[in-house]
Amino acid sequence: MFPFHRAARPLLALASLAALAGCASPSPDALRGDVTHLVGERTGLPAASLQIAAPPAGDDAQAAPDLASLPPAAPLTADTAVRIALGHSPRLQSSLAALGVSDAERAQAGRLPNPHLSLGRFTEGGTREIERMLSFDVLGLVTLPWRVRWQGQQVELAKLAAAQDVVALAADTRRAWVRAVAAAQVAVQAADALDAAEVGTELARRMQKAGNFNRLQLAREEALLADARIALVSAQQAAVREREQLVRLMGIEGPAAHGFTLPAHLPPVPATPGATATGSPPIVALPADAAGVEAQAIGQRLDVRAAELESRYVAQSLGYTRATGFVDAVEVGYGRNTTWPEGGGRETKSGWELGLPIPLFDWGQVRNARAQGLYLQSAARVRDVALRARSEAREALAARTAALSMARQAHTQGVAVQQVIQEETLLRYNGMLASVWDVLAEARATTRAVTRAILAQRDFWLADTDLRQVVSGSSPGGLALLSSSTSSATDAAAQGH
Repeated sequence: MFPFHRAARPLLALASLAALAGCASPSPDALRGDVTHLVGERTGLPAASLQIAAPPAGDDAQAAPDLASLPPAAPLTADTAVRIALGHSPRLQSSLAALGVSDAERAQAGRLPNPHLSLGRFTEGGTREIERMLSFDVLGLVTLPWRVRWQGQQVELAKLAAAQDVVALAADTRRAWVRAVAAAQVAVQAADALDAAEVGTELARRMQKAGNFNRLQLAREEALLADARIALVSAQQAAVREREQLVRLMGIEGPAAHGFTLPAHLPPVPATPGATATGSPPIVALPADAAGVEAQAIGQRLDVRAAELESRYVAQSLGYTRATGFVDAVEVGYGRNTTWPEGGGRETKSGWELGLPIPLFDWGQVRNARAQGLYLQSAARVRDVALRARSEAREALAARTAALSMARQAHTQGVAVQQVIQEETLLRYNGMLASVWDVLAEARATTRAVTRAILAQRDFWLADTDLRQVVSGSSPGGLALLSSSTSSATDAAAQGH
C-alpha cells in the first residue's frame, strides 16, 4: 500500500464524499410513474386508471386485457381503446425505452470517474526500474455536481417528451376510433344506397320489357347502380383501413385484432358549444372563449414546459462553458518508482504529478460564442412555442365551433328535412300523386343527407380531440423538444468537455 502524504487526505475525503453523493441508480419502473404523474388526466381518462406501456405478454388474450374483459356483444368504446393503446402500443414502449436510456445516463453521470493506474517496467543493463502511477481526473471530480444536475435536467426533458408521446397516442387513438366508427356507418349507408339502386334498375328493366321505358332511361338507372356498387366497395375498404389503423395504434394482433366490435353510431354532438356530450372525455374541461383556451394552453401544454426547461438548461451549460473556457482537463497523480541498481540494493522515489493543458491556441472563445448562440436559439424557441400554442389554441377552438355548427345543421336541416320530404313523397305515392321514381330519388337523397351528417359528426369529434390535445398536451404536429445543435451541446457539457 502506498504511503500517502498528508496533503492527499483532503483529496481522498473529497473523492469519498463525491462517491457517496454520486452513486445513483436507474429508476425501478423506468420512470413510467413519473410520466403518469405528468400526463395526469390529459388523456381523457382518470389518472388512477392509467397503466402506461406495461410489458407485453405472451399470448393475445393477455396482450389486451381490457378487450378480453368485454362481453361478447359489447362494442369497443373510445376510452377502452385508449387504455389498450397506452398499455400495449409498441410505439409508446419504444418511447419509454428511450426514457429508460436517459435515466441510465443520469445514473452514470452521478458516478465518480474511475482513477487511472499505469505500470511500467524498464531495464538498462543490470538495472531494473518499476514505475507506478495512480492518477485522478480532478476536473471531472470538481464538475461532478454540474454534470449530475445537467443530466437530471436532461431526464426531465425526456420525461416531458415521453408524456407528450402518451398524450399524442391517446389523441391519435381517439381519432382513429372516431374515423373507424364513422367509416363503418358510411359503409352501411352505401349498402342501403346499393339496395335502392338495385331495386330501381330491376324495375327499369321490367318497364323497358313492357315498353314503358326506353333504352336511355334504363341506361341511367344502370349507371346509378354501377356508381352505387363502386361507392360500396370504396366505403367498405375505407372501413377496413380505418379499423386497421385503430388496431395498429392499440398494439394488438392475432384473434384480438378481429374479435372486437365497434359501436353502430358515433356519440351525439353537444347541444351547445360549452356542453359536454356523451362520448366526450369528461376529465378536462374546455374553456368557451379564445382567451380561456390561450391561458390553458400556456399553463398546461407540455411542450411549453419543455421549451422553458430547455432554455434554463442551455443557460446553465453556458455558465459551465465559460468556467471551463480554456482549462478542460486537470489531472493529479501520485507516483512511486522503485529501482534495483546493477550493484544491488533498492532505491524508491515517490511524488505528485499535476497535468494541465497549455492554452496556446484555444482560449475557449469559439466554445463561448457557440454556447451564447445556442442560448439565444433556445430563448427564441420558448417564444416560438408559446406563440404557436396560443395560435393553435385559437385555431382549434374556431375549428371545433365551426364543426359543431355544421354537424348540427347537417342533422337538423339536412337529415330531418330530408326525412320530411321522403315521408311526404311516400304519402303522395300512396295517393297516386307521385311515382315510384320520385320515392326512389328521395330515398337516395336521404341516404346522401345521412352520410353528410355522419361525416359532419365525425369532423366534430376530430376537432374536439384536436382542441383537447392542443390546450393540455402539445402541438398536433409534434414539435421536437431539442434541436440537434442544442442536443449536442448538452451532451458535450454532460461529459465535461
